[in-house]
Amino acid sequence: MFMKEALLVIDVQNIYFQGSLKITYPPESFGNIQKVMDHASAKGIPVVVIQHGASALGGGFSRGSENWKLHPEIEKRHRDVLIEKTLPGSFTGTNLEEWLKSQGIERVVICGYMTQMCCDTTARQALHLGYKVIFLSDATGTITVENTEGRIEDKDLHKAALITQAMRFSEVKTAEEWMESK
Repeated sequence: MFMKEALLVIDVQNIYFQGSLKITYPPESFGNIQKVMDHASAKGIPVVVIQHGASALGGGFSRGSENWKLHPEIEKRHRDVLIEKTLPGSFTGTNLEEWLKSQGIERVVICGYMTQMCCDTTARQALHLGYKVIFLSDATGTITVENTEGRIEDKDLHKAALITQAMRFSEVKTAEEWMESK
C-alpha cells in the first residue's frame, strides 16, 4: 500500500557543529542527513526543514545568531518548506501539521538533531496525531549528556532513544534501508 510521506530534517543548525553541543554520535549522521535529503528530493518526496529558535528555554538558539543558522550544507539543499519552532516538538506552536495535511502526508521520516530531544519529541507527537513514523537511526545524532541526574555517553543515549522509539513510536531504519525502500 502506497503511503505518501515527507522527510522531516530537524534542527541541523550550526550550534551542533561548533561549541558545547557538537554532535558526536553517530559520526556518520551528518553525511547521512545530506544523503537522505538528496534522495528524497530526487524521488519527489517533500522535504521539510525545521529550525529551532530561542524560547524561554534559550539554549543558544538565539534567532539571527551564528548558532541558530542552518548548516550551510542544509541551507543549500532543496526544501519544500521551512518550519520555525521554539520548543522540542516540531508540531507545537507551528503550522507543520497543517502543511502535512495540505500535502496529503500520512507518514513522516525523522532525521536531524538531537536524537533524544527534538527528534524523539517530534516522532511521539506525530504518532499521537495519527501519522506513521520512520526514525532514521544513523541520520539522527546526539552528544554525551551530564546533568543533576547523572551522565550518559552519546552512544548509550542514542541507543536508548532508538530502543524506546522502536517499542511503540516509530519504525527504526538506517538511512540506507529507507533509501532502498523508495
